[in-house]
Amino acid sequence: MQILKSAVGRKVLMAITGQSMVLFAVVHMLGNSSIFVGPDGINAYAKHLHDLGALVWLFRAGLFALAAIHIFYAIQLTLENSAANPAGYAVKKQIKATFASSTMIWTGVVIMAFIVYHLLHFTARLTPGVVQGVDALGRFDVFTMVVSAFKNFGTSAIYVIAMAALFLHLSHGIQSFFQTMGWNTDKTQCTISAIGKAVAFILLAGYVVIPLSILASALIK
Repeated sequence: MQILKSAVGRKVLMAITGQSMVLFAVVHMLGNSSIFVGPDGINAYAKHLHDLGALVWLFRAGLFALAAIHIFYAIQLTLENSAANPAGYAVKKQIKATFASSTMIWTGVVIMAFIVYHLLHFTARLTPGVVQGVDALGRFDVFTMVVSAFKNFGTSAIYVIAMAALFLHLSHGIQSFFQTMGWNTDKTQCTISAIGKAVAFILLAGYVVIPLSILASALIK
């Protein structure tokens, strides 16, 4: 494809796949928040997803494809940039660079490793200590599984660290999407940057409130 032959085209593809996954992160966060309704909330949500059958696996395959494309071109573009400047600059100038922008590849690695762990933990349920069972209505007891997992300090710490990496990645990635697509100008730069950081913070707060509230409740008891 012609678009893949240029760095700009690959950046556009990276931007689109990245924002698609941001939308998933928002939907996933909203679904996870059903745990605050109680056991019936998240167990009913999980059963609804399970009842979708093949559609869920088709959706997962689509997400996997998006993630694979995003990761592949992120690595490729990073290597190309490094090859173009193997010796580095005598004086490294970072006029517009931020900590979030300069660590994108590393926060991406952390997020990728976390996704693998998360799938093994709550989806495949292959990690040690996962509590499995059914509730009074015969549904898989996701509520008990999640609560028992986050009562462990180490498990909660993994999730919080991963979400901090996600915050850093998105605080730059969201505004970078608009820049790559050519939808950003000097006048809108600050506004788009602020919106990107706000969305990243909302996702951070929405995700970490679950393990932190469960862990805090366990420590108080």
